[in-house]
Amino acid sequence: MSDTPSDIEREIEEARERLAGTIDQLLYRSHPKTIVGREVAQVKAYYVDAATGEPRTDNILKTVGGVVGVIAFFVAVRAITRTR
Repeated sequence: MSDTPSDIEREIEEARERLAGTIDQLLYRSHPKTIVGREVAQVKAYYVDAATGEPRTDNILKTVGGVVGVIAFFVAVRAITRTR
């Protein structure tokens, strides 16, 4: 082995710096604000075309249809349970 003590110390310091950078990245990625920001960006990307900035009406209509369907279901169930 031709590693001198100074070479080993330098390698250890480089490894510490890499680990510190990795820990900083993990802390940033796991921070609640970062997570919320990522999720908001995903939702926006689903409803707005990033290339043109135009709304994606097909996805918007699917969501509205689903919401209206769920509301209609609950209204119907409530109406049926009231008549009994």
